[in-house]
Amino acid sequence: MNMNEKEGGVCEGGLNVTLTIRLLMHGKEVGSIIGKKGETVKKMREESGARINISDGSSPERIVTITGSSEVIFKAFAMIAEKFEEDILASMINSTVMSRPPVTLRLVFPASQCGSLIGKGGSKIKEIRESTGAQVQVAGDLLPDSTERAVTISGTPHAITQCVKHICTVMLESPPKGATIPYRPKPTAGASHTVLSQPHAASAFAIQGQFAIPTQDLTKLHQLAMQHIPFTSLGQSNPTFPGLEASFATTSHELSIPNDLIGCIIGRQGSKINEIRQMSGAQIKIAGATDGSAVRHVTITGSPANISVAQYLISARLSSVIASLRPL
Repeated sequence: MNMNEKEGGVCEGGLNVTLTIRLLMHGKEVGSIIGKKGETVKKMREESGARINISDGSSPERIVTITGSSEVIFKAFAMIAEKFEEDILASMINSTVMSRPPVTLRLVFPASQCGSLIGKGGSKIKEIRESTGAQVQVAGDLLPDSTERAVTISGTPHAITQCVKHICTVMLESPPKGATIPYRPKPTAGASHTVLSQPHAASAFAIQGQFAIPTQDLTKLHQLAMQHIPFTSLGQSNPTFPGLEASFATTSHELSIPNDLIGCIIGRQGSKINEIRQMSGAQIKIAGATDGSAVRHVTITGSPANISVAQYLISARLSSVIASLRPL
């Protein structure tokens, strides 16, 4: 987050400054924000008063930059969070899944400011979680080729907006130290890409924030996964999958999965999650249950290819289970 002071002094909403907040999104999320013929983003710009810019589409990850005064930023965030909640509700129509996944946004922050956000012994981030009801997680690793980290916030649209207010206050009080090298998403190898998605409620939580992989590779992967043929880790260099090299920097991605579905991902005595780890080459960690939370957080670590394969296998498993729950 970068803060540029427009004018000195204090206004009714706090420091009279222009804020620039950067969000990390993927194709499906960006498409939702843009809307048909750009109508949704146009409405957001007009109603919030914020400048909303979206980086070019040559990469599966996109940077959405929101600029304006603090109140303008909060309005824009509220509209984005509400739009994502609409998408989640729409994906759950005709589904037997009762737990509604939270809205999840990923912010990009200079690493030098993350210490202030976390606070001594985690005190600040705990205060933000307790006062807003939102989940806030600061990534341990820097985003590739940058001095920035991803900060993931999830919850209801109201909780997310309140959380952003707290985060903005912290960032204004503790400006970045030294020069910041911004994160710039890189295009994925291969000319043709497909966004991993499923026409089920699983897409609301399993696919939000997905990587894309070449269409032909996805088809081969799907065929092998369905045939249950033993094979080496797909995320590692393998001539059968020319688009899935492990020559990318290691990164992490988080998913939120409803409590009532996490068992089908873990499997009996961990058999299913171990199978997904072996097939994808990714490290997969499932956080323990949190009191009052309807979801479990899953962290996938590896190259973009490792993560793509793991997400595909998780979403395929969830979709299969959800399909079996549908009334005939």
